[in-house]
Amino acid sequence: MEPQTIFALIVFIITYVLMFSFQRIRPHVSIAAAALFVLVGSIGVFPGFRYTLPDAIREIDWNVIMMIAGTMGTVFLFIESKMPGRLSDMIISRVHSVRWMVVALSLFAGIISAFVDNVATVLMVAPVALAICKRLRISPVPAVICIAVSSNLQGAATLVGDTTSILLSKAAGLDFMDFFFTEGRPGMFWVTEAGAFAATLIIIWILRGNQARIDLEGHTIVEDHVPAILLVATVVTLILTSFIPYKDSAAPGQFYKPDISNGIICVVYFLIALIHQAHHDRNFALSIRAIREIDYYTFALLAGLFIVIGGIERAGIIDLIGRLLASLSGSGSRSSVFMIYTLIVWISVLLSAFIDNIPYTATMLPVVAVITEQLSAAGGTSIHPNLLYFGLLCGATLGGNLTPIGASANITGLGILRREGHEVSSAEFMKYSVPFTLAAVMTGYLLIWQIWM
Repeated sequence: MEPQTIFALIVFIITYVLMFSFQRIRPHVSIAAAALFVLVGSIGVFPGFRYTLPDAIREIDWNVIMMIAGTMGTVFLFIESKMPGRLSDMIISRVHSVRWMVVALSLFAGIISAFVDNVATVLMVAPVALAICKRLRISPVPAVICIAVSSNLQGAATLVGDTTSILLSKAAGLDFMDFFFTEGRPGMFWVTEAGAFAATLIIIWILRGNQARIDLEGHTIVEDHVPAILLVATVVTLILTSFIPYKDSAAPGQFYKPDISNGIICVVYFLIALIHQAHHDRNFALSIRAIREIDYYTFALLAGLFIVIGGIERAGIIDLIGRLLASLSGSGSRSSVFMIYTLIVWISVLLSAFIDNIPYTATMLPVVAVITEQLSAAGGTSIHPNLLYFGLLCGATLGGNLTPIGASANITGLGILRREGHEVSSAEFMKYSVPFTLAAVMTGYLLIWQIWM
């Protein structure tokens, strides 16, 4: 192992141990680790490791940052309009217990997340959960956590649900409808929905003690519907834009959208909301509050993590994992295929709980192609490439649900709770996320094997 790889691995482990142990200083830890990577990479401590400040800035996913900023601002004005309270009235009138309220919101978030970015989904659905929990004087922690992990789960359902799906579609030559049926077999959509069903049963079981009845007293009056209209317009525009490919997945000569298109959409609608609010109130007081209410804590945490992940990728850790898995390819027998399939799924789950699944997936896709060729060439069992491709997508997409810092949606959800005065420990988060993730992944793991082997 190269010296820079050992260094990156040590810093990475210490960073995540500190972030797990001390929730309040997570942004400080991530920024400090990012600064250390940039410092070491800039002064040339290791000849094979170069990582300057401009390199680090390019590693930050500005699309996610802009989406959080724009959507948080619009959502703040949406909350101030009292529309979440009105929506909570509608839900309370149809759902008669806290448990089923959480289940309904989780399923709703999952449906949206199959077409809209997970972070944006959490920002849109969580305020409704907060409004309901405030009226019932109960903790919103279980509801927001379930919404976040449900949003992450559904990212694998469609080609446009998550960046990892887009990467896989290009590598495997799949189009939008192939996620529903491929070569006459059920695609990832049905596998993901089966996992969502199993995970929903887990939520119902975990919340079995929350049987308190919900009773509606009075109705919330909404005087300004424009913030709600703009939020819906944000969702619709994101869905429509999702069918336009990014440059990396566009065919030659095909029109493609910029990498920060979703962020631009969210920011533009926020700016429209600010202008409307200032005109509606005849002053800028609420518009200024909306800008101040954006969660800059979450920005710092995410920016630091993006830079840290970029550092470990440049240090060769992700490539090392890929080479290790490729070296384990067996004789091509059914048992060796099952072994490598199992390793790809569960190592992806474990690693995606701590590192960004996008660079990991991008690195592993060519590795998976090589493994498939090696196993098929060994003269044993015939292997369809989708077995390992879909196994990789299942593990890499759902694995981020395991930990509070494994996915941007989780970080965003916990940021929302923190601003409401609820500090959620890693142990409390994982009380919900671990059984949820294991149920979803195990279901997908078994189904993919049955379908493609």
